[in-house]
Amino acid sequence: MRRRTRRSVVHLIFFVGILCLILFLNRPSPPSRSFAWTTVSYETTATRLPEARGECPGLAETDKPVLIVSRVAADDSSWLAPLAERYHLCVYTADAPRDPRSKQLQVPANRGHEAMGYLTFLIDNYSHLPAAGMVFVHGSRWAWHNDAPDYDNAALLAALNITTALAPWGYHNLRCDWSVSTCSPKTPAQGSLELSMQSVLEPWSARTASDVALPGALASLFGGDLESSRVLLGRNDAVRAQCCAQFVISRESVRQHTRDEYVALRQWLLDGRDESLSPNRRAAPRDDRVAGRILSYVWHILFIQRRNLYPEGLGGSIDLERLNSIACPRAEDCYCRLYGRCDLSPCSDGTCYGQYQLPRDFKVPEWVTQGKA
Repeated sequence: MRRRTRRSVVHLIFFVGILCLILFLNRPSPPSRSFAWTTVSYETTATRLPEARGECPGLAETDKPVLIVSRVAADDSSWLAPLAERYHLCVYTADAPRDPRSKQLQVPANRGHEAMGYLTFLIDNYSHLPAAGMVFVHGSRWAWHNDAPDYDNAALLAALNITTALAPWGYHNLRCDWSVSTCSPKTPAQGSLELSMQSVLEPWSARTASDVALPGALASLFGGDLESSRVLLGRNDAVRAQCCAQFVISRESVRQHTRDEYVALRQWLLDGRDESLSPNRRAAPRDDRVAGRILSYVWHILFIQRRNLYPEGLGGSIDLERLNSIACPRAEDCYCRLYGRCDLSPCSDGTCYGQYQLPRDFKVPEWVTQGKA
């Protein structure tokens, strides 16, 4: 065989081999994939766990739904006062100085953004969860992700119908518009080669880093063996989830998991703060933006009531297709169920005209807060 011909054959074999590898790695997943994301089983290497200092005063006596606010000191909290007529307020300030004399409304660290306040509430108030439901929100009144024409969370919380929000699944994200979510079928699967390559090309992107880290994080949280297909996402298995970690849940949904599971989940966050403190490679990513975003993909897995996720014959495993469908309801159904904005038109699966517009550069427009208190 001539040298040129031999070289062409080698190139052809190499090309076919690479093509076959790409096709193999991106082969379709089975139509009904199920995962054992039912019990938080992460094991910490820490020798000491945080003390209970996050009790919410008056929780045992209230018959109101509870509004859990996870804020930082820079957030103006005056907007919360009018909401106290409807909600029992539990406000956690992540960067507040520690008060060793108090056991109320303190978090062990400013870590994981809103997640630290949320988890501390669940852990330290587990025995007094309200029957009327719980709403978890960030500390700022106006934020780019608040699903209202003027981005006002006070108006959203005043309009929120907790009863209808919890009726179908015991959990509901407060966003209805699909922008900046993973709800669209066009969004790449978290374990895909496309996202892996994107993370290399865009190392500054916390969202891409979080998506790429999600399969390993789910395996760390819910199962011991990272190679197990029952906990580890395949390359074409996408977790569809709404943005941006504000939601309403029922007491029954919280108690699908034990208090110890929430302790383990919070410790997963804490263990990732400093590599010198934790040699456990399965702890949360050290980058706080990445760790917090990963948990924004996990809340619905924890809280959607299990009867909606366990088809017969799956042995208690979560059906991914059902999970994704519930996590991303049609926008028009969501607006009607949560806020009483019904018969909207025109609507597509993920948006209704005039209800929400993603602001430029993810910043609330100046016209929103001008002249408002």
